[in-house]
Amino acid sequence: MTQLLPQNANTTIRGIQYHDLDAVEQLFVSATAVEGESASEEVGKYLQQIRRWYGPVKFLSLFPNPLQDLFCSYVAEQDNQVRGAIQVSPFNRTRTTWRVDQVAVETAARNQGVGSQLLRHCFEAIWEARTWLLEVNVNNQVALAIYRQTGFQSLAQMTYWAIAPEILHELAEREPDLPNLLPTSNADAQLLYQLDTAAMPPLVRQVFDRHINDFKTNLFGGLIRGVQCWMHHQEIVSGYVFEPQRKAAIGYFQVQVCRDGSKPHEAQLTVHPAYTWLYPELLCQMARVVQKFPAQSLQLASADYQPEREEFLERLGASRMAHTLMMSRSVWHKLRESRHVSLESLQLAEMLQSFQPAQKPIPSRISLLQSLRDRAQADTKQLLDAKNEAFRSEDPNEHSLPFNADGL
Repeated sequence: MTQLLPQNANTTIRGIQYHDLDAVEQLFVSATAVEGESASEEVGKYLQQIRRWYGPVKFLSLFPNPLQDLFCSYVAEQDNQVRGAIQVSPFNRTRTTWRVDQVAVETAARNQGVGSQLLRHCFEAIWEARTWLLEVNVNNQVALAIYRQTGFQSLAQMTYWAIAPEILHELAEREPDLPNLLPTSNADAQLLYQLDTAAMPPLVRQVFDRHINDFKTNLFGGLIRGVQCWMHHQEIVSGYVFEPQRKAAIGYFQVQVCRDGSKPHEAQLTVHPAYTWLYPELLCQMARVVQKFPAQSLQLASADYQPEREEFLERLGASRMAHTLMMSRSVWHKLRESRHVSLESLQLAEMLQSFQPAQKPIPSRISLLQSLRDRAQADTKQLLDAKNEAFRSEDPNEHSLPFNADGL
């Protein structure tokens, strides 16, 4: 039976406001300190940009648009003090799966269940979400306890790797064997969707709930991404391997290159499970792409359902950066979690009283005539059987015909 979490009646959960940004920044930076200084710096820079563009971001969140959820956050307030904060965002284009980006709660407020209250507020307020997804560092025991307490379950284990510049230079010296390497566009969304569907197990596929539109870029989204790349001195290079016999994409890569060398390059890699020989070829191609820019390491991720990728990265000499746990939770039923409801406790007889007849039904004229006809036929059959039996008993040697229904 589900245990009730301790709650504080004085806790108020509301949307974030401008005067909350300083307290929220301190909470998020302290929460990401477990993951390292780089993660804390990234969170600090992100919140500084939100503080700079708070007015336009708040205005865009008032009506439907592609940027309405750019900074979707809630805070838990006690005695006019911010005790916790949560940031969420939609994971797919249809907004059926949402992602918990960050949860941070003060140490004194953890025992009062403030973190669980923030999560449950998002579950109830964002009615579009059927599934929630998150990633948490395995060393962050506080966040893991909050997530497991609110019903999140393990979905996959993620490992983040870093390939040193020296290894990339060695890979770039070899010409990759990719005869059907093509650039990506919106016309290839169907192929990329099929590849993404085949590259993950059914449970992960169901949680992600991706569609063809998730692999397309509209005009507005392309402009926003171009502006972001220009501001952060980045460049995006992508391509996919086409299999002409199957008419399908069997491999895809995307590299987010840092042009000024201030941060590592980031890569996304998707390979069909039947074509694992593409791992060294695609990594050679990505290594040749980043050789045109300042030397930096290349970062990419692997899941526990991709053993071939992890084995190849280990043989290559890549170093493990972080180990996270991907967790998910379904809220499709939208049931209250304060009570445990079982089918045994339901009084079905009381619930279905309106479907039971109030009195014994009165037979109609048609049913009465049918019953009289059936009784007459039964009596006639009984009389004929008695006559036949009497006829056989009087003269057993005669083989005359017995009486039938017509009396002959």
